[in-house]
Amino acid sequence: MTPGARAAAAIAVLDRVLEGQPAEMALTNWGRANRYAGSGDRAAVRDIVFDVLRCKRSCAARGGALTGRGLVLGWARGGLGREALFDGQGHAPAPPGAGEAGRVPEGAEALDCPDWLEAPLRASLGADFEAVMAAMQERAPVFLRVNLARLLRGAAVAMLAAEGIEAVAHPLAASALEVRAGARKVQASAAYREGLVELQDAASQAVVEMLPLRDGMAVLDLCAGGGGKTLAMAARAGLRLWAHDAERRRMADLPVRAARAGVAVTLVDRPEAAGPFDLVLADVPCSGAGSWRRDPEGKWALTAARLAALREVQAGIMDRAAALVRPGGVLGYATCSLLDEENGAQVERFLARRDGWTLETARRFTPLDGGDGFFCAVLRRG
Repeated sequence: MTPGARAAAAIAVLDRVLEGQPAEMALTNWGRANRYAGSGDRAAVRDIVFDVLRCKRSCAARGGALTGRGLVLGWARGGLGREALFDGQGHAPAPPGAGEAGRVPEGAEALDCPDWLEAPLRASLGADFEAVMAAMQERAPVFLRVNLARLLRGAAVAMLAAEGIEAVAHPLAASALEVRAGARKVQASAAYREGLVELQDAASQAVVEMLPLRDGMAVLDLCAGGGGKTLAMAARAGLRLWAHDAERRRMADLPVRAARAGVAVTLVDRPEAAGPFDLVLADVPCSGAGSWRRDPEGKWALTAARLAALREVQAGIMDRAAALVRPGGVLGYATCSLLDEENGAQVERFLARRDGWTLETARRFTPLDGGDGFFCAVLRRG
């Protein structure tokens, strides 16, 4: 496919997305219907689609319309020389017409921030607001977590390099590598197949490094999902590990991943029957505001009502987690959000309604630190 044909394909996919189809589904359906497209073509079309979705407001302004064509035209106008893709040659999109002049986006629109979220994000991020929102318009780096229980970080770099994957140490976590080249080779690499490295954001790894883990501790990952933080905790100490998720299907791959990493994890439906625990990690459902680079659709789908409902869910999970922690034990509260109402303010409300708990440490990470946006608070039960 020519670059112009790829742009046309992205337009078709985005039209489906605007009709309500999830982007991944729309891309899969397009690929099945256009089997002539090679892996490079599919990857290029996917990149355009997600570049556009990260910058949907500003692309629509530059392109003159909230349509697939308008969005891709706006994306093309935002990059030096890309508007030449709209030349009408072969399968390329037709040249812009008189009614497609577009305009320069301003304010929150230029930063691709939903209007209703601008004030709470400004209040949460302070002087970093504009820089963080600009960083969220870019693609997220690819990070790996080295299983330090089995391999040193430098050895992992060398092992990956032997298979054409360039990775460098990242300062956000002792186990973190940033992949600079060959990212699509990672999951076929020996290091990945043997459980020596896992795909995991650097800030997510840093959250686990904040937890006071020691050999022999009984630890529960209460909202385990796919188990990334479960496995990261296992790599830090010899733990007795349990994992739970409200939707057990999310943990479907965890036993295989744990076996690959050489880790024992017990999946439980009722953690209350297995407790109490020395440490409970509650990586709660949240707005996902810190991971909008990876999930730009989540940014545009979030509503005030949904955010309010999430805050209630978070409070309920914190209370449940607290009851599972033994006296003297630790509760780790984490989100992938940048919003203080889900982070520090949520912790303050917890401390106000529950006696005997103290806050030991808390930290917020933003894309300016290199990884996704995360928050973690470590609380100890008296």
